[in-house]
Amino acid sequence: QVQLVESGGGLVQPGGSLRLSCATSGFTFDYYAIAWFRQAPGKEREGVSCMRGDGWRLYTDSVKGRFTISRDVAKKTVYLQMNSLKPEDTGVYYCAQGFDHYCERDISPSYNYWGQGTQVTVSS
Repeated sequence: QVQLVESGGGLVQPGGSLRLSCATSGFTFDYYAIAWFRQAPGKEREGVSCMRGDGWRLYTDSVKGRFTISRDVAKKTVYLQMNSLKPEDTGVYYCAQGFDHYCERDISPSYNYWGQGTQVTVSS
Protein backbone atom coordinates (compact mmCIF):
# COMPACT_ATOMS: atom_id res chain seq x y z
CA GLN A 1 0.00 0.00 0.00
CA VAL A 2 1.35 3.41 -0.96
CA GLN A 3 1.68 5.67 2.04
CA LEU A 4 2.72 9.31 2.29
CA VAL A 5 3.08 10.98 5.68
CA GLU A 6 3.82 14.69 5.99
CA SER A 7 5.33 16.30 9.05
CA GLY A 8 7.09 19.49 10.08
CA GLY A 9 4.35 22.08 9.88
CA GLY A 10 3.73 24.68 12.53
CA LEU A 11 3.38 28.35 13.37
CA VAL A 12 6.18 30.68 12.30
CA GLN A 13 6.66 34.43 12.01
CA PRO A 14 7.06 36.12 8.63
CA GLY A 15 10.63 35.71 7.46
CA GLY A 16 11.01 32.45 9.33
CA SER A 17 11.71 28.96 8.06
CA LEU A 18 10.22 25.49 8.20
CA ARG A 19 11.29 22.16 6.80
CA LEU A 20 8.54 19.77 5.80
CA SER A 21 9.09 16.04 5.41
CA CYS A 22 7.20 13.48 3.35
CA ALA A 23 7.98 9.93 4.40
CA THR A 24 6.97 7.44 1.73
CA SER A 25 6.51 3.68 1.48
CA GLY A 26 4.84 1.05 -0.67
CA PHE A 27 6.35 1.90 -4.06
CA THR A 28 9.63 2.09 -5.92
CA PHE A 29 10.79 5.51 -4.83
CA ASP A 30 12.83 6.58 -7.85
CA TYR A 31 10.23 5.49 -10.43
CA TYR A 32 7.80 8.25 -9.55
CA ALA A 33 7.44 11.96 -9.05
CA ILE A 34 6.74 13.48 -5.66
CA ALA A 35 5.04 16.86 -5.44
CA TRP A 36 4.18 19.36 -2.74
CA PHE A 37 0.82 21.12 -2.86
CA ARG A 38 -0.80 23.63 -0.56
CA GLN A 39 -4.32 24.85 0.01
CA ALA A 40 -5.46 27.92 1.87
CA PRO A 41 -9.06 28.25 3.10
CA GLY A 42 -11.35 29.28 0.26
CA LYS A 43 -8.65 28.90 -2.39
CA GLU A 44 -7.80 26.28 -4.96
CA ARG A 45 -5.14 23.71 -4.28
CA GLU A 46 -1.83 24.92 -5.67
CA GLY A 47 1.15 22.92 -6.82
CA VAL A 48 4.24 24.25 -5.03
CA SER A 49 7.08 22.04 -6.19
CA CYS A 50 7.76 18.63 -7.64
CA MET A 51 10.69 16.31 -8.18
CA ARG A 52 10.87 13.53 -10.76
CA GLY A 53 12.39 10.13 -10.12
CA ASP A 54 15.55 11.28 -11.93
CA GLY A 55 15.89 14.22 -9.53
CA TRP A 56 14.74 16.98 -11.88
CA ARG A 57 12.64 19.56 -10.05
CA LEU A 58 10.51 22.62 -10.57
CA TYR A 59 8.79 25.30 -8.50
CA THR A 60 5.83 27.56 -8.88
CA ASP A 61 6.88 31.17 -9.45
CA SER A 62 5.75 32.46 -6.06
CA VAL A 63 8.23 30.27 -4.14
CA LYS A 64 11.25 30.34 -6.44
CA GLY A 65 14.34 31.40 -4.55
CA ARG A 66 12.70 30.72 -1.18
CA PHE A 67 11.74 27.03 -1.21
CA THR A 68 13.90 24.02 -2.00
CA ILE A 69 12.71 20.48 -2.66
CA SER A 70 15.15 17.68 -1.91
CA ARG A 71 15.19 13.99 -1.11
CA ASP A 72 16.96 11.28 0.83
CA VAL A 73 16.72 8.19 -1.35
CA ALA A 74 17.83 5.82 1.40
CA LYS A 75 15.11 7.12 3.71
CA LYS A 76 12.54 7.37 0.89
CA THR A 77 11.78 10.85 2.16
CA VAL A 78 11.20 14.11 0.29
CA TYR A 79 11.70 17.46 1.98
CA LEU A 80 10.52 20.98 1.37
CA GLN A 81 12.76 23.61 2.92
CA MET A 82 10.79 26.84 3.19
CA ASN A 83 12.69 30.07 3.90
CA SER A 84 11.65 33.71 4.02
CA LEU A 85 8.09 32.67 4.73
CA LYS A 86 5.26 35.06 4.02
CA PRO A 87 1.69 35.13 5.36
CA GLU A 88 0.45 34.10 1.92
CA ASP A 89 2.37 30.83 2.33
CA THR A 90 -0.15 29.81 4.99
CA GLY A 91 -2.12 26.67 4.24
CA VAL A 92 -2.29 22.92 4.53
CA TYR A 93 0.66 21.37 2.73
CA TYR A 94 0.29 17.97 1.11
CA CYS A 95 2.75 15.66 -0.55
CA ALA A 96 1.62 13.50 -3.43
CA GLN A 97 2.99 10.72 -5.63
CA GLY A 98 2.41 10.30 -9.32
CA PHE A 99 3.89 9.44 -12.67
CA ASP A 100 7.06 11.18 -13.73
CA HIS A 101 5.25 13.03 -16.51
CA TYR A 102 3.19 14.77 -13.82
CA CYS A 103 6.29 16.87 -13.18
CA GLU A 104 7.36 18.37 -16.49
CA ARG A 105 6.52 21.90 -17.60
CA ASP A 106 4.17 22.34 -14.66
CA ILE A 107 2.78 20.42 -11.68
CA SER A 108 -0.15 18.26 -12.69
CA PRO A 109 -3.13 18.25 -10.30
CA SER A 110 -3.72 14.55 -11.00
CA TYR A 111 -1.27 12.84 -8.68
CA ASN A 112 -2.15 9.29 -7.72
CA TYR A 113 -1.69 9.23 -3.95
CA TRP A 114 -1.88 11.92 -1.31
CA GLY A 115 -0.80 12.37 2.28
CA GLN A 116 -2.96 13.70 5.08
CA GLY A 117 -1.46 17.18 5.09
CA THR A 118 0.37 19.33 7.60
CA GLN A 119 -0.64 22.85 8.61
CA VAL A 120 1.71 25.76 7.99
CA THR A 121 0.73 29.10 9.51
CA VAL A 122 2.82 32.24 8.93
CA SER A 123 1.73 35.03 11.23
CA SER A 124 3.15 37.67 13.55
